[in-house]
Amino acid sequence: MWRELGVEALRAGGKAEVVRLAVIAGLTRSTGARYGDLLRLRVEDLDLGGAGAHTGEGSVVVRHGKHRTVRVHRIPPEVVLVLKHWMDVRLELAAELEGSVPRALLLTVHHTHDNGTTVASGLPITKQGLVLSWRRFVLRTNARYGALRPPLPTRFEQVRRAWVEAGAPDPGREIDVETK
Repeated sequence: MWRELGVEALRAGGKAEVVRLAVIAGLTRSTGARYGDLLRLRVEDLDLGGAGAHTGEGSVVVRHGKHRTVRVHRIPPEVVLVLKHWMDVRLELAAELEGSVPRALLLTVHHTHDNGTTVASGLPITKQGLVLSWRRFVLRTNARYGALRPPLPTRFEQVRRAWVEAGAPDPGREIDVETK
């Protein structure tokens, strides 16, 4: 699933929603972050070429769980590549907004509705938006590959847990909030 999203995200003319899903999958696979953790991510939490620049690696500061435990995680080069592409896409999404680009890393990719009011694209996405985006991807993917492979789970948490149990995420290192 990660490979498919990563390839689709970098394809010329790819959909912004697929790029955002690749970012979500890549960051979750790299850090073990849940939706709530991802929604708290800001652009300034990313380092896409700092200390690990010679290897293509980056890092991200994630505030995990309800206690907001702050950990810095390594981001592998393939996820850094998708994140760099997302940074360009998110600027395009926010171009029509008045004022500055939101600090949130994950933005809406098309106009949405909030209690009957149309909301412009380029604003921070909600948990419901992430859930619906994942379900749309799963339904399309499961329909496309129906008899060729087992279906993807409709709950992203199941995918996250499988990666965590397989030892895929970097456990990161806890950092003192005052030093960051």
